[in-house]
This record gives sequence, structure tokens and C-alpha cells, in this order.
Amino acid sequence: MFGITTAQLLFILKGAGWTLVLSMMGFIGGFVVGLPAALMLSRGSWWMRKVAGLYVKLIQGIPLPVVMFLCYFGISIAGFNMSSLVAAAMAMTLYSSAYLGEIWRGCIESVPRTQWEAAECLALNSRQRVLHIVLPQAVKISIAPTVGFMVQIIKNSSYAVVIGFFDLTYSAKVVNNSTFEPFVVFPEPLRPIKATTLPLGT
Repeated sequence: MFGITTAQLLFILKGAGWTLVLSMMGFIGGFVVGLPAALMLSRGSWWMRKVAGLYVKLIQGIPLPVVMFLCYFGISIAGFNMSSLVAAAMAMTLYSSAYLGEIWRGCIESVPRTQWEAAECLALNSRQRVLHIVLPQAVKISIAPTVGFMVQIIKNSSYAVVIGFFDLTYSAKVVNNSTFEPFVVFPEPLRPIKATTLPLGT
């Protein structure tokens, strides 16, 4: 029979839901780790910049599937049992925090130096300067590149299939294995992906 059944379509949509869950976990984790990294890179002491810079270069230099493998199998070898969701979320956090940290570093440094000097003239301490003067301006600058990178997070979350995580790619693969109609099955995951990424990219 040419085509897929309603049950198979719902199975694929279930995988799409887990793709969005993983993407949100990766972005939230990337925010929690990436923002301090950006502040360390832009306004930290020399050793903070060295540590944050090393972290960013190290993670950016490792392919995401390898990070997935290290988080899943590496921690298991150490004697800790970890689900594929937790391992994938950890890998996506490492991946997104490195890139978001670099994106936000550029946004913070793009705030004119005169703004920092004006804050100093108002006798604001470093914390007040960052929270009340710099970050509000940097947030406006960072909206476009951050939203653009969110699209990359959603697309690259499909690498979690290499550690057996049930997502959109995995569910489509399972349906294809039962129907042997790849040209019918694999276009279906494009619908939820496009429905999610197109609004973010416009």
C-alpha cells in the first residue's frame, strides 16, 4: 500500500514532540551556561577569559555526534546509568552554550564604550553597569542571531538518534522500516520541522 496510516503519522508526530522537548532543554541549558560564559569572555579577568575561551573552542571543535557519544557512553563507562534523553540534553547544552556564549559575547562587546563610561560617571558598580546599562542594549542586538541559532538547535537535535533517543528522525526511521517507502515516509518529518523553523527564520 502506498502511503502511511494515521497511526504511523501520529507516531511520527510523537517523535516531533520529543524533538521540541530536547530542543527546548538544549536552549535553556545553553542559556544558563552560555550567558556566564559570554560575560566571562567579554568582561572577566584574564584567567576567566582563558577558561571560557578554552571551553568554547573545545566544544566548537568537537562534532555534535561525538559529543552525544561522549555524554552517553562515556558517563556509562564511568558507572553512571543515564537515559538517552538526559545524555542528549547534556550534549545539546554543551553545544548550544558554546555557540550562544560566543554570540552573546559579540553582542555585549558591540555596546558602545561610551555607555560603559557613562555608567562609571554615574558611580555604578560593575554589577549595576552590566545589569542596568549593558545587558538591556545587548539583548536587543542579540535577538536576531539568537533566534537564528534556535533554528540550528532544532535541526541539529536530530543527531540524538545516534544514541537511540526517540525523536522525529528515530520515529520516521521506525515507520520506514515497516513500510519500506522512504520517499513517502521521510518527507513527513519535514512538515513539523518547517512549521517550527519557518516562523523563527522570518
